[in-house]
Amino acid sequence: MSVAFHHKLLHASVIRERVHVPRGRVYCLAATTTKPRPDLAELAVEPRLPTAPGPLISPDRPVLNDPSLKSTWGHRAWLACGCTTVLVALAKSMVASSESHVWAEPVLAGAVGYVLADLGSGVYHWGIDNYGDASTPVFGAQIEAFQGHHKWPWTITRRQAANNLHALARAVAFVVGPIDLICNDPTMLGFVALCSGCIMFSQQFHSWAHSTKSKLPPPVVALQDLGLLVSRSQHAAHHRAPYNNNYCIVSGVWNEFLDYWKVFEALEMVLFFKFGLRPRSWSEPSSEWTEDAEEDLYQVEA
Repeated sequence: MSVAFHHKLLHASVIRERVHVPRGRVYCLAATTTKPRPDLAELAVEPRLPTAPGPLISPDRPVLNDPSLKSTWGHRAWLACGCTTVLVALAKSMVASSESHVWAEPVLAGAVGYVLADLGSGVYHWGIDNYGDASTPVFGAQIEAFQGHHKWPWTITRRQAANNLHALARAVAFVVGPIDLICNDPTMLGFVALCSGCIMFSQQFHSWAHSTKSKLPPPVVALQDLGLLVSRSQHAAHHRAPYNNNYCIVSGVWNEFLDYWKVFEALEMVLFFKFGLRPRSWSEPSSEWTEDAEEDLYQVEA
């Protein structure tokens, strides 16, 4: 058998096998990428009660709607009494000066009272900052009110009305009231009116020193710029470690002298060696003294 004949037989068998291969239908399955439009009626949103985020800091942080930061009718009544006694002293001084035609002495006495009130506010502030606690007789409420004002300085703008301003007004009412009744000297009354009035409102001046100029009345800003009231820039040094300077909060005129001669530091040494009393400013700055810069995240308007 020739090679050519053998090749023909092989080719024919292959064709025959292909002919007998069973045929079938081929189905092509194609998945479409077009998404059906959703039924808007099925996309109803279930209402959920909002959940308050957890506190990012200690829950002890005060907020502006804290009842302890608000004044009461009792506070306002004592403030009215204190203001009344101061105004009576001032009015009697002016009337007596007009009748006697003596003005220089009462005016000078008033200026001295204003300057000494700044010194008195510094001594008061230093003592409250460094000694005692809420259980301290007479000053316990004021000490408690000042606690934390280095960490949250903005609290002084509310807390002073509730705890310090009315306490000072009450003291002024008890001290100045009798003087109004028994004294008619214009010089003495001028001194008493200016000194007691500035001491009573020293906490308000302190409050203004923690406020921005945009939130203050223009006359207050003008008095701060003139140096007659302690300004925010002057008082800012008190809120930097080690928190042992710039205590005076009426005009701040005594701060440079007291800090240069370390008067309060000398008093602290005397109290420590004499009575074993350690001031809080000697401790390392802790979370209770470090100012919280994120106050705006947590202030809730009352």
